[in-house]
Amino acid sequence: MPEKHEKYRRLIEACKLLPPTPTAVAHPCDAASLEGAMEAARLGLIEPLLVGPRERILAVAKAAGISLAEAPIIDTPHSVASAEAAVRLVREGKAEALMKGSLHTDELMAAVVRRDTGLRTARRVSHCFVMDVPNHPEPLIITDAAVNIAPTLEEKADILQNAIDLAHAMGIAEVRVAILSAMETVNPKVPSTVEAAALCKMVDRHQVTGALVDGPLALDNAIDLEAARIKKIDSPVAGRANVLMVPDLEAGNMLAKSLSFLAGADAAGIVLGAKVPIILTSRADSVLTRLASCAVAAMVAKARRESAKAVG
Repeated sequence: MPEKHEKYRRLIEACKLLPPTPTAVAHPCDAASLEGAMEAARLGLIEPLLVGPRERILAVAKAAGISLAEAPIIDTPHSVASAEAAVRLVREGKAEALMKGSLHTDELMAAVVRRDTGLRTARRVSHCFVMDVPNHPEPLIITDAAVNIAPTLEEKADILQNAIDLAHAMGIAEVRVAILSAMETVNPKVPSTVEAAALCKMVDRHQVTGALVDGPLALDNAIDLEAARIKKIDSPVAGRANVLMVPDLEAGNMLAKSLSFLAGADAAGIVLGAKVPIILTSRADSVLTRLASCAVAAMVAKARRESAKAVG
């Protein structure tokens, strides 16, 4: 039986040969977010730029016994200003990743998606959980459970490509995506099944690339070979998916939290589709989960650097 957290430890280990990723940490004004950032720095995953009210950050560090080492602090008056300043550091080329501190996700993402001063690209911004599920042999990517509430088919194509690109950045050799619904047959009365079929055709036409994609698939026959066999589903993805694409935010959120609270899984969070990876942590995340999120962001940043070099 695999050791608990073993998949996260492998991700962190894989980043030890990479240079630390310069990371703007937005408003790390509680012990959990500050400790996560500084522990990631200690392990060489990130090079933190702490953005927030200087006195509050120093007070939190002192109260929790957290060493700030040589980490610079960019002083801001409040959380909204922290988000804006952190985004500005990325736009100025001083940071290659963005990390959420103790501010609300909405505050950070508002600064990220702002049209004139944000970090938009041609790609839709979307969220992925990289989940370490006990007794499951490899990390499981779930998208999107935090950003897009009810994505259109066009938006789902971007969400799918973001997840595929993430899997490649993580070094997954064969990316197998299951587009989830409540059933594995196309039913016009269930719109998510029709959109799943359309996404598969977009893959056939190379509008989305880099993975084996199948859908609609129900959760059981997406991840369990025996369930796929019983349903007589002939597919290179069914029963072997390592990426699960959900129909909407509600389904993704419930799936991820079910795995966390009923199956003991950990959920590292990252946002893709912006100019840099965004480390999206929860207040309930353990230090190890925060470190895994940083490791995934470091891998994405490395892939972006290599892609830019290839284009250049």
